[in-house]
Amino acid sequence: MSAIYLLLPIGLLMAATAIAWFIWAVRTGQFDDLDTPAERILFDDEDLTAKTPATPEDNDE
Repeated sequence: MSAIYLLLPIGLLMAATAIAWFIWAVRTGQFDDLDTPAERILFDDEDLTAKTPATPEDNDE
């Protein structure tokens, strides 16, 4: 019976913390767009820079 006096407040504190984190996540927009990140993997990457060769073309060796 004495264990319940320790475990009950710890459980309530953990539940309150989880609820607070969930409320924070909803307010900051963490759940606003769930589809775009999953679909982004299917799109091709755009080339932002021109590709340059790794070595110079005129080798004097």
